[in-house]
Amino acid sequence: MDQILKLQYSLDALFGNSVSKCLPKNIEMTFSRKTGRIRTVSHEGKLLCTLRIDGGLAISPYFAQILLKSKTFKENCIEINQDAAPFVMEGKSVFCKHVVWCGNKVRISADTPVLFKDRVIAVGKAVLSQKMISDFNRGVAVKVRDSLKSPKREIES
Repeated sequence: MDQILKLQYSLDALFGNSVSKCLPKNIEMTFSRKTGRIRTVSHEGKLLCTLRIDGGLAISPYFAQILLKSKTFKENCIEINQDAAPFVMEGKSVFCKHVVWCGNKVRISADTPVLFKDRVIAVGKAVLSQKMISDFNRGVAVKVRDSLKSPKREIES
């Protein structure tokens, strides 16, 4: 199977139909020497995503911003208020009380982009579902994995 086609199918399955149409044209892939599977996907030197063993994708904030052009993808995101934005940019977790809007497709342990003013500031793993995040007023909603001001970003810059 064509590797780009496989990536497109994975994007559509995880984030909704037609999300893969936002995938940039000139992407580079690195493959595992042992298994031959896709390891990382990058565009113009910037990391887009890595493929997990379980078939999931660990997307970067840069890639989430690209995919945000698709209206379907936005249903996988949460939006936070101004009070929490500086902390989330530093890599801190998102709490339920700071969530302003939550997409319908947010599921437990799904990759969830965190938005502030329609801009992706972090990507993490959802601890709660959409309904629970909306109902609760305390507790962690998303554990942030990668953010705009994370130490990894400072090294790359």
